Amino acid sequence: MKNEINAIIVEDEELARELVRNYLKDFPNIRILGEYADGFSGIQAINDKRPVLIFLDIQIPKITGIELLELLDYEPAIVFTTAFNEYAIRAFEMNAVDYLLKPFSRERFKQAVSRALLRIEQGESENRRQLEIPGELNAEFLRRIVVKNRNNIQLIPVQDISYFEAQDDYVMIYTAKGRSLKQRRLKYYEENLDPKNFVRVHRSYIVRIDQISRLERYDKESFKIVLINKSIVPVSKSGYKKLKEALRF
Repeated sequence: MKNEINAIIVEDEELARELVRNYLKDFPNIRILGEYADGFSGIQAINDKRPVLIFLDIQIPKITGIELLELLDYEPAIVFTTAFNEYAIRAFEMNAVDYLLKPFSRERFKQAVSRALLRIEQGESENRRQLEIPGELNAEFLRRIVVKNRNNIQLIPVQDISYFEAQDDYVMIYTAKGRSLKQRRLKYYEENLDPKNFVRVHRSYIVRIDQISRLERYDKESFKIVLINKSIVPVSKSGYKKLKEALRF
């Protein structure tokens, strides 16, 4: 079929998958390559089959839809289909095409797919439509970080993290078990980690507050943090101010 669009559905509920299949009958040029009920099988199939369109639930087994999105090694068009509105802001920050709240109508689904097809046709051009983020949203702080090392997927609870170190377009994540590299900017973690637990003390470092052992003067105008694990983290002037606010000294 001319201009055939390959798609994959990642959704753990059979009725929800059936609904998407049924609604897609209005788009005969979209071919479903597969349906997957958990995040691990979904990410493996997506990176293997490389569909240009993905219908993705948020709360799926093993890893969430948001975490799955972080593991993609290319940029397909993503339409989220979920009952949870609190992830919408993060989804749009990660460049999702649309965010459908269950139960959604056939007309609303057609609108989302039409947007996705337009984006695919435009090749991520600058003429993207401004989408309305639904409802009253409660943005949730990160609770874990998903990291892909070769063919292994690791889930790191944020409470296990000692500190983050920026490395250009990547971030090195340090835990008691070692370190992991994530393709993310440090600013993303600054904005999405709970400020009660983490503080950015330097342009290149974020530390977990309860991992701080002591603060030492490094020279006349600068300080350094010694963590419980004996790691040393530099503190900038602005970081020192944030640290004073966080520790209330």
